[in-house]
Amino acid sequence: MEPVVESVVRQKWWPALRRNPNASLLAIQLLSILIYPFLEGSGSHFGRSMFSLLGLLVLVMAIRAVNATPMFTWVGFLLLAPCVVLTVVDGVLGWVQPWHVWSDVFHMLFYAYTTISLIVYMFRDTHVTSDELFAVGACFTVAVWTFAYAFSIIQYLVPGSFVAASPGETRGWFELLFLSCTTMTSTGLSDVVPVRPHARAVVMVEQIAGMLYIAMVVARLVAMGLRRHESFGTPAH
Repeated sequence: MEPVVESVVRQKWWPALRRNPNASLLAIQLLSILIYPFLEGSGSHFGRSMFSLLGLLVLVMAIRAVNATPMFTWVGFLLLAPCVVLTVVDGVLGWVQPWHVWSDVFHMLFYAYTTISLIVYMFRDTHVTSDELFAVGACFTVAVWTFAYAFSIIQYLVPGSFVAASPGETRGWFELLFLSCTTMTSTGLSDVVPVRPHARAVVMVEQIAGMLYIAMVVARLVAMGLRRHESFGTPAH
């Protein structure tokens, strides 16, 4: 039975994953959202170490997705290298400063680079592929992570930038990710509130970016869909 299962995976699932790297990236991003609460409640050292390992996995999936785009150059490698090193340092030292804020800086830059690369990837073709459809969701989640890292940096530089129903001056990573997700989707359901000017400025930028992203992507997909429909519907001469 095992050889049969292995053969099915090789013949069907593995080629599909290779053709659709953004599907893998989207899946691991969504899965990480469900895993984060368990990591935060599993104990300080263990939770942080597991989070670091999960972060490395997400980085690998992001690299694999960007590898399908023309923007994957030496810039991507330069941004990835310190991300990996600082992620390991975070896991070993337990998110101590100033190492952690530098980790956030390089993660933010790398995720921003990945977001731009995925947008270029989606806009470079004249027809919609299955991987580009998955890239719509993957790019959105990567952008959410980008702003979450930006919030974490602001919180370190300007303590008390965010307040919430729970006491404390410092908000946890999952709270900041929750704020980023609700801001990007414009649902406005977050109990985490920016109260400092710099924090509010970045939140406003994310709100505008979220609306522009949805508008641009939907318009692009509709235009490509209409173009494809017209090409199939045009009679041959």
